[in-house]
Amino acid sequence: MSSPTPLPPVPYHASALRPSWPALPAALRKAVVDRLGAPVVTARVAGAGFTRGFAAVLETADGGRAFVKAAASAEQPHLVDWYAREAAILDRLPAGLPAPRPRWTLSEAGWFVLCTDAVDGHTPRLPWVPAELDATLSGYAGLAAALADPPAGLTALGLPHLADLARSDILWWAEVAAGREPTPALPPPARDRLRELVALETRLPGYAADATGLIHGDLRVDNVLVDADGRAWFCDWTWVCHGPAWFDLAGLLLTAYAGGLDADRLFAAHPATAGAPEDALDATLAALAGYHLTGAEAAAPVTASPHLRAHQRWSGEQALDWLAHRQGWW
Repeated sequence: MSSPTPLPPVPYHASALRPSWPALPAALRKAVVDRLGAPVVTARVAGAGFTRGFAAVLETADGGRAFVKAAASAEQPHLVDWYAREAAILDRLPAGLPAPRPRWTLSEAGWFVLCTDAVDGHTPRLPWVPAELDATLSGYAGLAAALADPPAGLTALGLPHLADLARSDILWWAEVAAGREPTPALPPPARDRLRELVALETRLPGYAADATGLIHGDLRVDNVLVDADGRAWFCDWTWVCHGPAWFDLAGLLLTAYAGGLDADRLFAAHPATAGAPEDALDATLAALAGYHLTGAEAAAPVTASPHLRAHQRWSGEQALDWLAHRQGWW
């Protein structure tokens, strides 16, 4: 059985559905302009992502640039929580990381706003361009090394542990096997592999339990920007948690596998996998496959992009197909 479609159903750079700058409440726009110090002359809305929150690079009349996220407290309380959490994390990240630096936050007209430096970059192109993939993998190696011994101010936020998140939200094959969750649509060769999928995914919490470093927690291609100098920047820091860096790497490489690259080699050769259990990748792929494929069967939240479920199904198919080839299932 060959790999599923090599490209996602909707390009990552065009997966979001967001309000425009003029659609925001006038009082909110005035408050943002006051903090920026000059009128907004251009608003370039971010096309990547899977939420309906406002996100745009704002250019001002004095030549300034800033990246602004905003969400309404009444309609999008979860986004408000996410943006506030990201603001706290960004403020405490080690200096020098390739991550946007925070500027300020504000609450106005029932909205919460996070402002950071704007990164002049683009979402990596798929199939991966070798130079962009090399830059991303190299950048993540440096990022993982810096977060292996995180500063006390960052850990003081009480960030979650991947092991706990896995048990509470990521592992779904056991729920399917127990009949507590509907069986997602699976290709015929995978329908008789539920026992193996459960066995593999249940290893993840144990493998992650002893991790003391921090990871991004949501490392996908749409959370990466490549700037004009070819450097990779890492964005959307809401889901930072204690965990092994190889978990992030596996999620990132789903798109490399889908594009026909030797993702096994890329994973094994990366510094983030030093000391990883031999089957760490298999456990992660099993968990990601179950998480995405079961999620794809649920009704999409009205506050999410209409493309979210298609993205989850595609991602789950890639994870399952990669795992199946590693296990010799097809």
